Order: sequence, then C-alpha cells, then structure tokens
Amino acid sequence: MVRFLLAVAIGAFIGMTPDPAAARELVSFQDHRFQPGTIVIRNSERRLYLVLRGGQAIRYKVAVGKPAKAWTGHARITAKHVKPAWSPSPEVRRDFPHLPSVIPGGASNNPMGVAAMTLSNGNYAIHGTNRPGSIGAAVSYGCIRMNNRDIADLFQRVGVRTPVVALP
Repeated sequence: MVRFLLAVAIGAFIGMTPDPAAARELVSFQDHRFQPGTIVIRNSERRLYLVLRGGQAIRYKVAVGKPAKAWTGHARITAKHVKPAWSPSPEVRRDFPHLPSVIPGGASNNPMGVAAMTLSNGNYAIHGTNRPGSIGAAVSYGCIRMNNRDIADLFQRVGVRTPVVALP
C-alpha cells in the first residue's frame, strides 16, 4: 500500500497517474549474474529489466542507441530528476546545429520526457521521451528512452546508486 501511495504521489508530481496496464510486465528472470535491484538493459531486445527477488523482473520496452552508439557496460544511477531541462551534447549539436543550448524541463520539445536518471558513465541517462513512437527502436545517441508512464514507474522503484548493466 505504501508503494502504491508513493507511486500516486510521484505520478501526481510529474503529472502522471500510475497505470497498471502500461507497457511494463512482470516476467521470469533467471540470469543469476544480477542481484535483485539491478537494472539490466538488453540492447538487442530493446528491453530494460528491473531484477526482483524470486527469479522475476519487471520488463519495460525501451529505445536504445543507434548502431555504433548503443551503450554497453556498468554504471550506477547518480541522480534522479523530475521534468529535467536538456542541453544537447556536442555530438547532437553537430548533427542538429539549430537546436537551442537548453530546452526547459516540461517543454513539449524536451526529449527527456517527464523524468530522467543520470548514469555514472558520463553523458548517458535513462529517461522519458517526447517521441513515444521511438520506443522499441535503436534511435538515440546512447541514452535509454522509456515511455513517460514507464519512467515514472521505474523512477519510484529505484534510488541513487542503483546498479545498471547494459548488455549488447
């Protein structure tokens, strides 16, 4: 009950309500390399798993990095942000020079969506999106994109220092 109330409070704060019928699903997860509480991203599947106890995980459909830009490796969540502002990286700016230097949080053209969790590996994050049609594709510059309802759900389930592993 406490977890549900927390989800409602966070959802209200970021302008969303919990939706048990969203794209996430509870699945069997038998990869014993990963402890409960770990986020595992399988780039080839375009899925993110939050490992739970008892051989289960919550699975979310995600967008991943474009070919040759997909991030793999180990990191930890370093910060959690609600409606974050976004500044294009130098690589994005090179490809899209018309972009402003900062897009305010909550703006309809902000690619970070309703929430973001930055990672310890540099310029990458797990975040929402203003382009839900991109979910399930390899389209980003390395970040992991989630439907806004799904990032809101994951956001309330994990904390700073949560381990994140991205596999090919």
